[in-house]
Amino acid sequence: MATAYDDADSGPPVLDGLADEPWRDVPAEEARWMRPRLPGLLGVMVEGVLRHVPEYDRPGDAAYWRVAEAAVAKAMEHFVQMIADPDTSWKEVYQVYFDVGYGEAMEGRSLEHLQNAMRVGSRLAWRHLAVEAERLGRPPALVSLLAEANFAYLDALASAAAHGYARAREKAAGEREQRRGRLLTLLLSDPPAPPEVVREQSSRAGWPLPRRLAVIVLRARPGSGGEGPAGLPPALLTGLDHGRPCLVMPDPDGPGRLDELAATLVGWTGAVGPSVPAQEAGTSLLWARRALDLAPPGPAGPAPGGAGRRSRRGGLLVRAEEHLPGLLLREGATLAAIVASRRLAPLDAAGPRQGRRLAVTLLECMKHGFNATGAAEVLCVHPQTVRYRLAQLHEMFGFDIEDPEIRLEMMLLLHTWIQRRGT
Repeated sequence: MATAYDDADSGPPVLDGLADEPWRDVPAEEARWMRPRLPGLLGVMVEGVLRHVPEYDRPGDAAYWRVAEAAVAKAMEHFVQMIADPDTSWKEVYQVYFDVGYGEAMEGRSLEHLQNAMRVGSRLAWRHLAVEAERLGRPPALVSLLAEANFAYLDALASAAAHGYARAREKAAGEREQRRGRLLTLLLSDPPAPPEVVREQSSRAGWPLPRRLAVIVLRARPGSGGEGPAGLPPALLTGLDHGRPCLVMPDPDGPGRLDELAATLVGWTGAVGPSVPAQEAGTSLLWARRALDLAPPGPAGPAPGGAGRRSRRGGLLVRAEEHLPGLLLREGATLAAIVASRRLAPLDAAGPRQGRRLAVTLLECMKHGFNATGAAEVLCVHPQTVRYRLAQLHEMFGFDIEDPEIRLEMMLLLHTWIQRRGT
């Protein structure tokens, strides 16, 4: 349990800014007639709270009744003692109500219910004390002063309970973030963590495992201190991957999901791995890392090939799935360059300018199924020009360049050849 006080002589924070402590103005001898009436009032207050605040009515829960009675008894005894001796320490009663607020938060109940219960108890106590004060002939001014002291005392106890409630919420939030961080580590571990371990941690973290997810890696920003973007949706798991902010997005294939995320990443550049089942999150991370290398060096420029996602005022996200040729060629760049120099040697022989022109034409023809009109539209030339260049290409190569069996290989090799020689 957390501790409310570090210093035994400290007063409750709620009193720090108050200029008046009304119980100091109540004559100390008034405590004499109040104290004997406390035992009879205790049961009335507890019973009244349970009747008027249904959330606290727990039939058959003897332990809860004992805790409630102890808290009420401590407050009543301390209130009377404050009248008898206004310098009485607040430490013990403040800790009691701090713990009450802390426990309510840990059990998931609302602070409003607790405050309502305290108001009901205070009203019942004051009703009985006021009736007794009048029966004893106490002057109206004293009765009014007792009422003021009662309300001020309630404020002090409510502050203690609210302090405990807030501390528990802070602790729970910190523990939840720790559990979510542990879950992120398990999801992205290599080799993969056992599925039953991931499921257990998912339950502890309160983050249901989705059917599919995508991992997003953001480029670290100078001056960010390693911190990731602020204001991210709570559905995202967040952490670091080799010093770079890393996010796990559940169900990334939903309409507009990535566009919504990009809108929150103002000034950031990142890469999105492919959508995969939860147990394959490491694969999504792998391709997100590699796709990030294809993103422009700064957040202002467009993504390579225009495939990035940027909201008007948001960040830039490059999708690995939209850069498949580039990523595959990066994996085998050395081998691709060697094979390209051999298979596409006729293009080198044609000279730098003519070779590039023919290579780009051949690549566009392959993309369009050797439809000259479609390729011509992209190249901004006449279809007859494309047909003329194709005739040249057929003569240059010692194999059928329109053979479907070699089309994929040729497209990858042409990408490599053009990239190394300039577009």
